[in-house]
Amino acid sequence: MAQEQAIIRLEELEKRYDLGGEAEVRALRGIDLVVRPGSYVAIMGPSGSGKSTMLNLIGCLDRPTSGRYFLGGTDVSAMPDDELSEARGSGIGFIFQSYNLIAQLTVIENIQVPLLYQGKDLDAAHDHCVQLAQTVGLGDRLHHRPNQLSGGQQQRVAIARSLVNDPLLILADEPTGNLDSRTGVEVLELIDQLNARGKTIVLVTHDERIATRAHRVIHMKDGLIEREIVNRPEPSQG
Repeated sequence: MAQEQAIIRLEELEKRYDLGGEAEVRALRGIDLVVRPGSYVAIMGPSGSGKSTMLNLIGCLDRPTSGRYFLGGTDVSAMPDDELSEARGSGIGFIFQSYNLIAQLTVIENIQVPLLYQGKDLDAAHDHCVQLAQTVGLGDRLHHRPNQLSGGQQQRVAIARSLVNDPLLILADEPTGNLDSRTGVEVLELIDQLNARGKTIVLVTHDERIATRAHRVIHMKDGLIEREIVNRPEPSQG
């Protein structure tokens, strides 16, 4: 498959941490992975499996020690900091367990934050941000601040924020970890809807029930992909 046909392509990806002297931790041990456009992939694994390290590399928050990472066909493995930041800001939308909203900002302002980092015209994008708020069911909460919202509503703001730059990839890290069961299901259904509309999703979870929503489940152990489970066919690339 050509590289441009993959949103994510990891080739022999390794990450090693030098602990001083001769001590070294091999957090990733040569990972190969392809995620196609429109796919929904769940990553699972116990503490120390390399799951968090791989999440940081896919999110362009860190660089591999060796190997290559193609994001949307572009090799980001050895990009300088400013280019890596640009690739992260324009190519990846993040949904975190703890929401990571800015307490002093309103809903609409929090949704606009990635545009601010990208130097975009906020006035020109205002209607787009309002539409995103409406899409996640917060059209009547535009001027509320995070402390005036429920946990589920805060996570909906985070989802809208993740979409504002129309990224190649949505990276969700335990997105329902701080939510009650009912609200968690609502958030997962919203993520399902994003995927049904064509968004590529990579979701990190410890919950097997959540992982069954994905097309594929990647199980990690000791820095390696231990096994892969296919729940249902991925979108056709033809």
